[in-house]
Amino acid sequence: MPTLELWGGHECTVNRVGTAFHDQTVRSGHHDRIEDLDRFAELGLKALRYPVLWERTAPDRPGEHDWRWTDARLARIRELGMRPILGLLHHGSGPRYTSLVDEGFARLFAGYARAAAERYPWARDWTPINEPLTTARFSALYGHWYPHLADEPFFWAALLNQIDGTRLAMREIRKVNPDARLIQTEDLGRTYATRLLAGQAEFENCRRWMTWDLLAGRVTRGHPMFERLAACGFADRLAAIADDPCPPDILGVNHYLTSERFLDHRLDAYPPERHGGNDQTAYADVEAVRVVLPAPGGLEGVLEEAWARYGLPLAVTEAHNGCTREEQVRWLREAWETAERLQGRGVDIRAVTAWALLGTFDWNSLLTRALGHYEVGAFDVRAEPPRPTAIAAELKRLAQGGPPHPGTEGPGWWRRDIRLEFRPVFRHVETPEPRSAWQAGRGARQPLLIVGATGTLGKALARACEWRGIDYRLTSRAELSLDDADSIAAALDGCGPWAVINAAGWVRVDEAEACAADCLAANADGAVRLARICAERGLPLVGYSSDLVFDGSAGRPYVESDPPAPLNVYGESKARAEREVLALGGQALMIRTAAFFSPFDPYNFAAHVVGTLSAGREFVAAEDLVVSPTYVPDLVDASLDLLLDGDAGLRHLANAGEVSWAGFARMIAAELGLDAGRVLGVRADSFGWAAARPQHVPLSTERGRVMPSLENAVARYAAIVREAEFAPEAEAMADLAHPETLVRRGAPPT
Repeated sequence: MPTLELWGGHECTVNRVGTAFHDQTVRSGHHDRIEDLDRFAELGLKALRYPVLWERTAPDRPGEHDWRWTDARLARIRELGMRPILGLLHHGSGPRYTSLVDEGFARLFAGYARAAAERYPWARDWTPINEPLTTARFSALYGHWYPHLADEPFFWAALLNQIDGTRLAMREIRKVNPDARLIQTEDLGRTYATRLLAGQAEFENCRRWMTWDLLAGRVTRGHPMFERLAACGFADRLAAIADDPCPPDILGVNHYLTSERFLDHRLDAYPPERHGGNDQTAYADVEAVRVVLPAPGGLEGVLEEAWARYGLPLAVTEAHNGCTREEQVRWLREAWETAERLQGRGVDIRAVTAWALLGTFDWNSLLTRALGHYEVGAFDVRAEPPRPTAIAAELKRLAQGGPPHPGTEGPGWWRRDIRLEFRPVFRHVETPEPRSAWQAGRGARQPLLIVGATGTLGKALARACEWRGIDYRLTSRAELSLDDADSIAAALDGCGPWAVINAAGWVRVDEAEACAADCLAANADGAVRLARICAERGLPLVGYSSDLVFDGSAGRPYVESDPPAPLNVYGESKARAEREVLALGGQALMIRTAAFFSPFDPYNFAAHVVGTLSAGREFVAAEDLVVSPTYVPDLVDASLDLLLDGDAGLRHLANAGEVSWAGFARMIAAELGLDAGRVLGVRADSFGWAAARPQHVPLSTERGRVMPSLENAVARYAAIVREAEFAPEAEAMADLAHPETLVRRGAPPT
């Protein structure tokens, strides 16, 4: 059996919504970065799914081609020792002069395929049209993409046009290169349902095979779908396809956590946005992984089904998970281990493809809106040049061998209790399902050590690790004292961590003015002591700094290269810690952040806003201090992602945006429907603080934004507050009248 290969591909969809084409290659920046190909090759990829897309090459009229972009890139791919798998249409409807439901679509497409084959006669592997069934559903059954139809006969027409286009395209390609192979991709899952909806599930489980069944010439009289298509007037077309089939050489299985569905007629168990239905019955349509017990068969199950049905070589041609970094790595690793396991059982599976190497844009809206929602891939394109992530490191490991990153071990969320979002529904399982590697376990795992058990940030990091399935140990001062090198060494020896996060330190900004030595000892001396011991042991370290290292005189948002100029002792302690920790070298990441807010901490500015305004009282805040409020859940997720990615150096992490304290209070009030008119903006000097505050210290970054906008963060904060029906008791919060008191109560510095 052939050795299992690692393939890759960047998200290259060019779909049309109305009159606008959305090009993922342009949005990711790959259109202008041929050097990305070198980055891909360094991962150890043997083959690369790569676009030679019709809409991009011949956009204006048939026969007029501009090959310059693909000429340069395909030449470079060959130079780098990778095999290209050429794609000609990827979730597209073709150039403006055609459509998925045009009668001449297949003929025009085949003409383009012939031109591409003549241009690249050496190319052996082709995917003329990616996911024909999925594209037909989104374009002609659900109406999301052009030509925006919602009609079953048009849906079948769109599918048959793509099947004919693929058949005719491969005929033309093989006239040029008789050895050309068809690697036909399709999204493959399974539908589960309540008993009342068993018929709908059966229909969907039959329809899911139609791309491959049609190409293999199987849709003849007696096929479960034949009469349905014949009733739409397609009997003759089905006969023509069956008489001249084009079976794939390799079945490309694209499988996502959303690929398997559960249909439930009990609408009251699900939110309205999950409701749908057919012509006879309304039902909810949700991800099966969120409700079904035992868990759905997943990738292993559908691969086994495809092998049993066709007996053709298989490849996993898309494996991507839009989630936190360790979960993305776990999903990719599980796909690889699944393929290895199936090979061991005699299944001819050739490759696993790391899809979306450059991430994806706006797939959360099925590419119907260009809002900039980005899911990271093996590289994060928000940085220039694109920054390799933990996925890139995992791909190198899969290609070269070696142990996995300890922070990514353990089962993914889809294997843990947290996967269940709705009331569980039990399904009957005829035979026990295979015991996978994730169930067997790998023994004890190295933890992440978090210093600072009593603080807001330490607790938030621990909570995030719990949710993300990252083993951790959260230490108190009694377990690890930053002023004692022996204590630090003993703690590190005791738990053997793979990395350390320092979330401890002095946070009382005004008291630091009278206790300078204590503040400097905690925030600078202790932080440097920990960093030195970590550097000696080769341990990655994350530490935190503050916007208070700046004096606020720049008149613009601060970036990483701006020199510190603190106005107070607290700011000086953080500036010194930054400077000395980074001077030690090693794998240290120092994160500058700003004023915290969180729904899980009653002692922060936002909670005080909610409590005071909910009680009908006025809220007083500074109007002349401008900051970048930072949502703690976003901060800890970004910190953990960057740590797993192996990031180092100095980085700013704050939600994108700038606002005064009073303006921030009004944002919170407006989002929660409270009376923003009760927020009174005053001058900061009216509070009589002991420590000077900089007037204008919003944080920006030169290293690529990894945090959502402030508006987005406030909306999510408010949603959690509303859902929990949480309003801080007014009396308990009465002494929290302004940021100074927040510092006194132990909240993060403002």
